[in-house]
Amino acid sequence: MAGAAKELGEAIIINPNHAEEIARALQEALNMPEEEQTRRNQIMQQRLRRHDVVHWAKDFIDQLLAAAENHKKFLAKLLTAALKEDLVQAFRKSKRRLIFLDYDGTLVAFAPSPEQAKPSNQLIGLLKLLSEDPRNEVVLISGRDRKSLEQWFGMLSLGLAAEHGIWTKEKNDAWKLIKPSTNGWMAQIRPLLDSFVDRLPGSFVEEREFSLAWHYRRADPDEASHLAKELSDSLIHLTANMDLQVFQGNKVVEIRNAGIHKGAAALAWLTKDIFDFVMAMGDDSTDEELFKVLPETAYTLRVGITQSYARLNVRNHLEAIELLEGLTRRDPSPI
Repeated sequence: MAGAAKELGEAIIINPNHAEEIARALQEALNMPEEEQTRRNQIMQQRLRRHDVVHWAKDFIDQLLAAAENHKKFLAKLLTAALKEDLVQAFRKSKRRLIFLDYDGTLVAFAPSPEQAKPSNQLIGLLKLLSEDPRNEVVLISGRDRKSLEQWFGMLSLGLAAEHGIWTKEKNDAWKLIKPSTNGWMAQIRPLLDSFVDRLPGSFVEEREFSLAWHYRRADPDEASHLAKELSDSLIHLTANMDLQVFQGNKVVEIRNAGIHKGAAALAWLTKDIFDFVMAMGDDSTDEELFKVLPETAYTLRVGITQSYARLNVRNHLEAIELLEGLTRRDPSPI
């Protein structure tokens, strides 16, 4: 139970609270040949000579400096004031623009339950300003179900992609299924998710038309992290012979039909026209497929400080909203 036990692996390690284990260890030590005792001690002595307190301190400082360097790399990707100004100027000079926006975690903060993350009037007004500009093609691309997206944003002149792109709707058009899909598998998978809801207080299952999601944002984070991995492993094993994919998002484990992702949905809009300005913003792993398919010249932004295929990072959804507000402001007249 001491730190030395990790350094002295050749010793006979015991649990001092286990009497029988101590007795067995004493017996093993007393019966150990002298040559074996010498061999073990020499190995431990040589290790301690090499890994003394000076070595430990140097190793600690080296790791600390390495962490600082990694932090600088993340800071280098942050959307600074200068980079933001470059983006805004590129937007204003462009004639045809395509803008992809995730919803939860990008335009609004995460809520305890999906239905509580309803858009504010301010957000609706901002999206209205963006989408009414004839030069803009705005697409809201989300893991949300199409009913919610239609209810909240159907009155706006923008494109919608629901359930990570399995359903798409161009502005002033009807919903379309991006590929033939089935949901008969959900009855087989749902009991497993329900069993994990029973095991983790605060978690719940969200059932959509063609996908299932186990949310654990309201649950104990340590226990949730452990169970999320266990659930993912169980689902991967269960769906091995099914045309499904399992992935972990932001405090959620989702199961959906294979081949469905935001990148595939985005291609429908990318091929519609020639755009001289493309931008996308998203906050979790489901948005990485979107970032991958966009041209290198696109302005891709990941919400949150984490590694990403996106070119830039913003700290939170408030900075994302601030950037969009900057795009809607009129270019000041020259003096």
